Amino acid sequence: MSAVTSPNPHVLVFPYPAQGHMLPLLDLTHQLSLHNLTITIVITPKNLPFLSHLLSSHPSITPLVLPFPSHPSIPAGVEHVKDLGNTGNLPITVSLRKLQDPLVQWFASHPNPPVAIISDFFLGWTQHLAGELNIPRITFYSSGAFLVSVNLYLFSDAEKFKPLKEVEFGTLPGAPVFKEEHLPSIFRFHRRSDPAWELVLDGMIANKRSWGSVFNSFDALEGKYLEHETKEMGHDRVFGLSPLSLTGLDPSARGNADSNPNHRVLTWLEGCPDGSVVYVCFGSQKLLSREQMAALAAGLEKSGTRFVWVVKTGTTQQTESGYGAVPEGFEERVAGRGLVLKEWAPQVLILSHKAVGGFLSHCGWNSVLEAIVGGVMILAWPMEADQFVNAR
Repeated sequence: MSAVTSPNPHVLVFPYPAQGHMLPLLDLTHQLSLHNLTITIVITPKNLPFLSHLLSSHPSITPLVLPFPSHPSIPAGVEHVKDLGNTGNLPITVSLRKLQDPLVQWFASHPNPPVAIISDFFLGWTQHLAGELNIPRITFYSSGAFLVSVNLYLFSDAEKFKPLKEVEFGTLPGAPVFKEEHLPSIFRFHRRSDPAWELVLDGMIANKRSWGSVFNSFDALEGKYLEHETKEMGHDRVFGLSPLSLTGLDPSARGNADSNPNHRVLTWLEGCPDGSVVYVCFGSQKLLSREQMAALAAGLEKSGTRFVWVVKTGTTQQTESGYGAVPEGFEERVAGRGLVLKEWAPQVLILSHKAVGGFLSHCGWNSVLEAIVGGVMILAWPMEADQFVNAR
């Protein structure tokens, strides 16, 4: 690591194109750029707008725009998990693996190539890239340390745990127990016979060999699991740097290059009593079915409470099938005490607003952290991925 002590060392940052992964790593990148680092961010064309606010604030940050590699399961023009849902993680991870050779060529041609790589834990193959380039790689975990501990435990003996209806994590702090249907999707869907899934497993194993690890977590919340991961990694270069949402640029622009700081929802919240509003949001990936939308709308209507409901809308075909479709007449019936948003919402600002007292959430990790920071009670509705682990 002696190279990184030179003035303005050059670091390559490689985010994974999913909202919950990308935003905290960009917040970390903002912090790194304040410490006189020269930074290049690997990005694909359709994801470049996510960087606009960061690039305009930091001239020392440069995007390295590489074409998104094609994949038979990914429609042309799609480069972000939000357009595919949770099942899109596998093909996107596999596709991005094809960027290794272009990156090696870029390094070879650069007059001042990076001396280190910081990359998302879904991009474990970048550990092999770092090895080929003979530079250190730091794994960025956009998740909590508890999830990483659970995943590594499961994959340490996957064939033993696969058939079980309930898994006891005896060697983890607190010895938690999870039902099979509540285990992380990355384990539940993994198939040894599938080369794509084996690539994912190889990446997870490679992450353990990285020079260091940064978690979007902190000691007061997950101290025993950060300590556990330090033992697992075999060194003390394990850092909890959270909540990163507090350390980024203007939160009103977080995740949306065209956002308006004076968003109408904030104006609406100003007219509500303290702690009177329930915020309802299930992240950037999940579309609710017609039945779920109807049940949630009925609950909000009958509760009589004030609410802000962020609705993810799908394609025309998905909407026609009822996915993400708000029941007819609902918005008119709740006018005045309920606000339905079908566009990007400034979640950090909403959860920190004094009018918001509760959060009906899927328990994505960023949402959990942002609710904790805002001091808002969480009503958990976990559905997939890491959400049951986060809820626990």
